[in-house]
Amino acid sequence: MNHTQPTTYHRLAARDRPAGLPVMKQRWSRLLFLHWRVDPDLLRPLLPAGLHLDLHEGEAWLGVVPFLMERVRPVLMPAVPGLSWFLELNVRIYCHDDSGQPGVWFLSLDCNQPVAVELARNLFLLPYEHARMRYGGDLNATRYHCLRDGELDEAVYEYGPAGEIREAHPGTLEFFLLERYILFSRGRNDRLYSGKVHHPPYRWGPAKCDQWSTLPVKWDGLPEPHGPPESMLWVDHVDVHIFPLRRLPPTL
Repeated sequence: MNHTQPTTYHRLAARDRPAGLPVMKQRWSRLLFLHWRVDPDLLRPLLPAGLHLDLHEGEAWLGVVPFLMERVRPVLMPAVPGLSWFLELNVRIYCHDDSGQPGVWFLSLDCNQPVAVELARNLFLLPYEHARMRYGGDLNATRYHCLRDGELDEAVYEYGPAGEIREAHPGTLEFFLLERYILFSRGRNDRLYSGKVHHPPYRWGPAKCDQWSTLPVKWDGLPEPHGPPESMLWVDHVDVHIFPLRRLPPTL
């Protein structure tokens, strides 16, 4: 079936706030975006029918993103100590639907808050995994640990900012990797859904990363990328509105 390739218009339009009311508010902070170029033929089979691999200048990218989740709560509700602050680490690839909407397909999302794991699995149909996680240090040198339940070895990251902070420009690799406002997920009977997040454009800079791990990729059943990350980006924080899932039209 033919499908529309994402254009600059599609990528900029994804930033627009959707109609209706958000269901959640949260802050993402101390974000580390690590990316490797990967053979597109390795990633295409991971996408369900109706989604297509999104490429930057003909190349596919795999991301590992550890960060802090803060002030997570339903709209109109206060944040709750013990529930609203936790850690998350996701493994992600980039895709688009038949209409050209660009977004993210998550291979996994490790999290150390059991209630958040179960809610995200059921409400957003995302592949969350229970994990033991912790972090320390300050904004200039965060040390971050993740051990998924059932695994033996721990993924460790030591990172911080390393340069000028700016916004990404359309057409750049940084824009392609960072400016993602749509997630795709799969429900019963292989039905596809999209969910929108809305936040100001990321203010990013290069990251220094003294220690990094590809273990989460291995945990997801993929070969670990060789060599250091080819892109390492840092974002201090961003405040986010989360909107409900919407079912995508069936693929013909």
